[in-house]
Amino acid sequence: MSTTREQDLAAISATLKEQLVSQLALRDITPEQIQDDAPLFGEGLGLDSLDAVEIVVILQRLFGIQIKDMEIGRQVFQSVSTLSNFILDNRPSTRSA
Repeated sequence: MSTTREQDLAAISATLKEQLVSQLALRDITPEQIQDDAPLFGEGLGLDSLDAVEIVVILQRLFGIQIKDMEIGRQVFQSVSTLSNFILDNRPSTRSA
């Protein structure tokens, strides 16, 4: 009945990519073009600190996740892959396991 971790990560990654494109108004890129391990900031998608704030809002709204520690945020916001793993490990519905 439950899905595997890989399937959960794929679903979270797909949702994140869709949200990044739509909420951050990324132009000339589709969710499918975002690589899981590509950097979100700098050379990768080229996001900035304002985009990071919007990602925090996405995490709270969609996944019930709050990131209060900046150091954790720096680690988690490296790529879609790091974000997806953090969400899977910390979302409220998986903590009761």
